[in-house]
Amino acid sequence: MLNGIVWKIRTGVAWRDVPPRYGSWQSLYTRFRRWALDGTFTAMLQAVQAQADARGDIDWLVAVDSTIVRAHQHAAGARKGGTGQERSRITRSADPAAG
Repeated sequence: MLNGIVWKIRTGVAWRDVPPRYGSWQSLYTRFRRWALDGTFTAMLQAVQAQADARGDIDWLVAVDSTIVRAHQHAAGARKGGTGQERSRITRSADPAAG
């Protein structure tokens, strides 16, 4: 059952396209949803992480270099919803001589 779920997630195919050797796709989907909602996947991940951490296989230090992190265009001050090529409006001057 778990192999079928992992195969589906890894390949990205539709549930109906999971090979029959893993069982019926309906059973796989039902089990996947049940495990996702009740926290089974979270518990499995935490158990694997705890075992790996106890062996010293996980280095929890994370470094993020800002030269490789790209910000969204709005984070850089771009106008929301605009392309930056809007026309500027020309308004009449309040000076009567400019008429």
